[in-house]
Amino acid sequence: MTGGDLSSRIAANLPYLRRYARALTGSQDSGDRYAAATLEAILADSSAMKSATDTRTGLFKVLHTIWQASKVAPDMGGDVLHAAAQRHLARLTDDTREALLLHTIEEFDFDQVATIMGVERSEAEELVRIARREMADSVAGRVLIIEDEPVIAMDLENLVSELGHQVTGVARTRDEAVEIGSADKPNLILADIRLADSSSGIDAVNDLLGVFGTLPVIFITAFPERLLTGSRPEPAFLISKPYKEDQVRSAVSQAMFFSSTETLHGA
Repeated sequence: MTGGDLSSRIAANLPYLRRYARALTGSQDSGDRYAAATLEAILADSSAMKSATDTRTGLFKVLHTIWQASKVAPDMGGDVLHAAAQRHLARLTDDTREALLLHTIEEFDFDQVATIMGVERSEAEELVRIARREMADSVAGRVLIIEDEPVIAMDLENLVSELGHQVTGVARTRDEAVEIGSADKPNLILADIRLADSSSGIDAVNDLLGVFGTLPVIFITAFPERLLTGSRPEPAFLISKPYKEDQVRSAVSQAMFFSSTETLHGA
């Protein structure tokens, strides 16, 4: 593999590395700092990448090594909601969130998760099992769903309810979202980008954040790489369409721990 080939392969996988780092830290800024540190480490020594079975696994392995070496609490700030999230995270078994994110959101198989984390496959499988159990038991809240496709909205509502959360409402347009959200404040917003009347889920979320301030938000899009370019404010929590049920479960559980509200203002 030549240097040019490696650079292009890394560039193709960089949006997803940034998505993982943001979900891991709960913050756009913190996640992007870890992604930048990963690139700097590879520039200094590309041997880890060249020895990897594939570029994507190697890239995530370098980030994981940096994360483990600097293991700090995620970036949660200092208010009451952040403090509650910190207490929940303190009760989780070490390395379980990492394994869950890698397997469900980023869709690495267990062999790849084991390689990235430097553990045996059986341990990777056990970490994911533990993560699902612990996170399901840790936090329950109220969720507003902004989605214009009835079948998808119903599916999301069922998934959220199965996790023990209460759905405050389902909105198909920006105006509906603002009306429902303003009348019944959610703990989490799960929002599609494009809505029924060609309005924007991003604008709907920004309207609600203008009313309530801090709320965790998950955006859903068929083109996640378009929202992770680094050229403008971007979401910390993002899942791809078509999604898998485990991806939604994991994203909702992760986002409930945090209060990241960075959205695509002006997009």
